[in-house]
Amino acid sequence: MPYTLAEPTHSELIIKKSRFIGCVQPMADRASAQAVVDALWKQHPGAAHICWALLAGGQSAAVDDGEPGGTAGRPMLDVLRHQDLEGVLATVVRYFGGVKLGAGGLVRAYTDTVAQALLTAPKITLQRMKTLQCQVPYALEGMIRREVEAAGAQLLDVQHGSLVSLQLRLPEVQAPAFVQRINDHGQGRVGWVTP
Repeated sequence: MPYTLAEPTHSELIIKKSRFIGCVQPMADRASAQAVVDALWKQHPGAAHICWALLAGGQSAAVDDGEPGGTAGRPMLDVLRHQDLEGVLATVVRYFGGVKLGAGGLVRAYTDTVAQALLTAPKITLQRMKTLQCQVPYALEGMIRREVEAAGAQLLDVQHGSLVSLQLRLPEVQAPAFVQRINDHGQGRVGWVTP
């Protein structure tokens, strides 16, 4: 079962005079991740590198930021994958200390910095969500709204035409029971649409 993080967690390592400042945090997409990295450059203008890895489905990325190819972003991404995380950004700010670490040393430094931050990071189970859409006569709109609220679902959209079209989102595991309950109450007058 995949996890995400409840809040940002930080770590810091000094390796052969180089300072590695790590952070792991929940992150939904690449644009948000890039904004975080841009803010880090403003906070750390003297940094040699700000490497990062984002594990977020089709938005995933691994950036070495000038370090030798494959020595920073990719190993950081692998650490996130091994922890079964999703929707997480790992960043490492490096201040160069004058001693070269070599490719193996860099991989260890970046992975250790991320792994150290993850040791204390509060993880939460990631719930897969399902979007449902139904069409009902006006007389059933109130019942659907009450059921949506009772299920703790999120009402995304309501359109009024010849029928009322309601789109909602709820945890995937609750969807079959919710649909069954609505069908029972609707007595054959509920039409389900594939969103």
